[in-house]
Amino acid sequence: MKKDESTFVGIDIGSTKVACVVGLHQEGSAMPSIIGVGLSPTTGLRRGVVADLEETVSSITAALEEAERMSGVAIDKATISVDGAHIQSLNSRGVIAVSGPDHKITREDLARAEDAAAAINLDNNREIMQLIPRNYIVDGQTNVVDPEGMHGVRLEIDTHIITVTAPAVKNLNNVITRSGVSPNGFVVVPLASAKAILTKRQKELGVAVVDIGGETTGLAVYQEGNISYTSILPIGSTYITKDLVYGLRTNIDIAEKIKLKYGRAAKPKAKSTDQINLEEFGSTGKSLRSEIDTIISSRCEEIFSMIGVELKKAGKDSMLSAGVVLTGGGSKLDGMADFAKDILKLPVSIGKPSGFTGIVDKINDPSLACAIGLMLEDMENPQDRGRVNKSINKIIHRIKSVFKSFMP
Repeated sequence: MKKDESTFVGIDIGSTKVACVVGLHQEGSAMPSIIGVGLSPTTGLRRGVVADLEETVSSITAALEEAERMSGVAIDKATISVDGAHIQSLNSRGVIAVSGPDHKITREDLARAEDAAAAINLDNNREIMQLIPRNYIVDGQTNVVDPEGMHGVRLEIDTHIITVTAPAVKNLNNVITRSGVSPNGFVVVPLASAKAILTKRQKELGVAVVDIGGETTGLAVYQEGNISYTSILPIGSTYITKDLVYGLRTNIDIAEKIKLKYGRAAKPKAKSTDQINLEEFGSTGKSLRSEIDTIISSRCEEIFSMIGVELKKAGKDSMLSAGVVLTGGGSKLDGMADFAKDILKLPVSIGKPSGFTGIVDKINDPSLACAIGLMLEDMENPQDRGRVNKSINKIIHRIKSVFKSFMP
């Protein structure tokens, strides 16, 4: 590797697969080149949370090995995804008096303002995972992007805070370290996906990212360039497959094949008699196409109705000029964007990673948006993410302390 080149890694640990992406960044280049991708199926998670340590470690290791073979890079550090309905978010404001005789705002003042915003009541088992500055106010002057170096007496900060349950993060950190990787940081799935697919203009206009995974669906809402709401729903595209299992009286493997080949998000056509021969999938008998459409559309309607409720909670259900961007493996179902548009009454599009060089034929896929976004996050110096790593490091420190207590 040349002196002006560096590699960065993102690992998305999902409910149905682990995806690892390796990017090579050359000094002076705006975007990295994708040089390695590793994918491995997994059954070690339930709704985004680690449920089987050994299975998850095995899946992570397999994805890492594939990415290492493709890239020729040994992976020992990465930025990791966090998922699950235990994730919660809120917006908080911190206010401080600027220290120093000349009232010049320093980095220490910014840190104190973050600490003030983070002074919120949490349950004993919850931790702040990310604190994201939204904007600053200096002596009443609003929408200050970076107040460091400015002069003022009163400094206010608006933040978006994401909290998690400490046990879920401990288990996640455990499987990562057992896989031989040191985590540079942790990022919630929809925020990582947004990093890979959204433009600055979309965030300014107002946009929602909906990442449809296997057993979870993540939502991130942006307004005036800033994140304003984050949510994870315990439902995803795997539930469509399970509905087909019960509705067609078949097994999970055949149901998945039927979904991939004939599945579409569309209301059944009236009086349609089209049939699908299930023998081509190793099953028996035939099924009406309208029956399959009914099963799939019912579950899709539930997913997007739940998203609509979340958008109302965010107060942005009618204020998203850039609409909704779908991503994640579940968004690849035929007709998904049009179906979501009818339910949400907003413009809807499918978001794919773009603008990269390297093995672009492998990454032009919504299911890799999160892993690529994590790799981009890994490029941004993880040691300069303020409270993100402070909180995670506290959790990791406690884990290490527990292990040490059992050592002679």
